Amino acid sequence: MIKTAFAILLLFTSALSAQQKKTNISSPERLKIAAEMDKSIRTELLNKWYPQSEDSLYGGFITSYTYDFKPTGNQDKMIVTQARHTWTNAKAAEFYPSVPFYKAGAKHGFKFLRDVMWDKTYGGFYNLVDRQGNDKSDKRKPKEAYGNSFGIYALAAYYKMSHDTGALNLVKKAFLWMEQHSHDPIYKGYYQHLQRDGTPVVRDNTVPSTSDLGYKDQNTSIHLLEAFTELYSVWPDKLVRERLQEMLLLVRDVITTNRGNLVLFFQPDWTPVSFRDSSETSILRHRNLDHVSFGHDVETAFLMLEASHALGWKNDQSTMTVAKRMVDHALRNGWDSNVGGFYDEGYYFKDQQNIKIILDTKNWWAQAEGLNTLLLMSDQFPNDPMHYFDKFKKLWQYTQTYLIDHKYGDWYEAGLDKQPEKQTALKGHIWKATYHHYRSLSNCIKRLKGHGEKFD
Repeated sequence: MIKTAFAILLLFTSALSAQQKKTNISSPERLKIAAEMDKSIRTELLNKWYPQSEDSLYGGFITSYTYDFKPTGNQDKMIVTQARHTWTNAKAAEFYPSVPFYKAGAKHGFKFLRDVMWDKTYGGFYNLVDRQGNDKSDKRKPKEAYGNSFGIYALAAYYKMSHDTGALNLVKKAFLWMEQHSHDPIYKGYYQHLQRDGTPVVRDNTVPSTSDLGYKDQNTSIHLLEAFTELYSVWPDKLVRERLQEMLLLVRDVITTNRGNLVLFFQPDWTPVSFRDSSETSILRHRNLDHVSFGHDVETAFLMLEASHALGWKNDQSTMTVAKRMVDHALRNGWDSNVGGFYDEGYYFKDQQNIKIILDTKNWWAQAEGLNTLLLMSDQFPNDPMHYFDKFKKLWQYTQTYLIDHKYGDWYEAGLDKQPEKQTALKGHIWKATYHHYRSLSNCIKRLKGHGEKFD
C-alpha cells in the first residue's frame, strides 16, 4: 500500500516536473520573441524576395539587389545561391503551408538546378552561369564540392516537401557523382576544387601562397555534413549514412581543435595549413587561409548535433562536449559584451597569450547562426554559467537594432555598429541569399514554442 502510494506520488511529481519544464519552455517571454521573429520573417524577409526574385525569362532566381531592393548588375547565377533560394522556398512551403508561392518557387528553383546548373555531359553542378545559363565558371576550378553540397541540400529539401521523384533521382545522381569524383578514399573527406570532368585539382608550385586552390577545407566539410544530414532524411541509404558519419567524425575530431575552433584549410592528408610561425605581416596577408572564424564555429556546433541526431546516436556526449566547447570558445573570445554580436576573425599569435581580434566587424550570417545555436545551448544547458539565453536575447536585440532593415527589408550584410556604410550596400548578391537567417529564425521559432529537437 505504502509502495503504491509512493509510486503514485513519484509519477505525479515527474508529471508536474515535466509540466513545469514545458511551461517554462513556452514562457510569455519566449513566445513574445517567437512572434517577433515570425513577423520579421514574413514582413521583412521572405516577402521581399519571393516571388519577385524568380526569373521568369531564364529560370532560377535573380540574386543581385540594391539596398532598396531594385535588381542590379549582370545577374550571374551561382549554384550556391540558386540552391539556397530553392532550399528556402521548400522549407518555407512547409513552415507556411497557406502561402502557395513558396511551393511554386521551390519547383521553379528545382527546374533550374536540373535543366541549367547540372552538367548533362560530365555530371555535377556548374559553379557559375550567366543569367541566360551559359557556363561562366573559373576554368581552373569549374566545379566545387562546396557548390555541389548545396545542390544536394536543396534537392533533398525539395523532395521532402514535394515528393517529386525527379528531384530524388537527381539528388541520388549528384551524391554518387561526388562519391566517384570528389570523395577521397584514402584520407577521407572530399576534394573541394574539381575540373569539369570531376578530376580533383592538384595544387602545385605555380599556385600563389594566398590561394586556396587544391586544399581541403572546413567550410566545404561542414556543408557536406549539412547536406548529407538532409539527404539521409529522405534517402536512408547505407552509403549516405557512412559518408554522413565520416564527415561528422572528421569535423568533430580532426578539423576542430582542442581549444574549440575550426582549422580552415588542409593539405589533402588533413595536415593543417598554418602561418603561425610566420611574421605578423605574413600571417595577415594569408588571413583568408588561417584565422579563427567565430561564425563558422557556432554554426558547426549546430550542424554536428543535427547530424548526430539524424544518425540516431543516443546520449552522444562526445559530440555535445565538442559543440559546447566551440560555442563557449566563441563567446569567451569573439563576443562583443557591450552591444552583442560575434566578431568576424581572431588569431592566436605565437608570442601572445590570448587570442587577438583581427577583424571586429560582424557579418550577418554569423549573427544568424549565433541566434540558432545560442538558443539550442540555452535549452540544453539552462543553468550553465555562460548564460546562453541572456546572450541569445542580447543577440536578437542587436539583430533588430543593427542588422534588420526595417524600412526596405532583409538584413544588412554586416552590423551597422561597425560598418554603417552597409546601410546602402547590396541587399542581395551571389554570396547573400535568405538561407542563413531564414533557417535560424524558423528554427528559433520552433524551439521558442517548445517544438525544437532536443539533442541528447
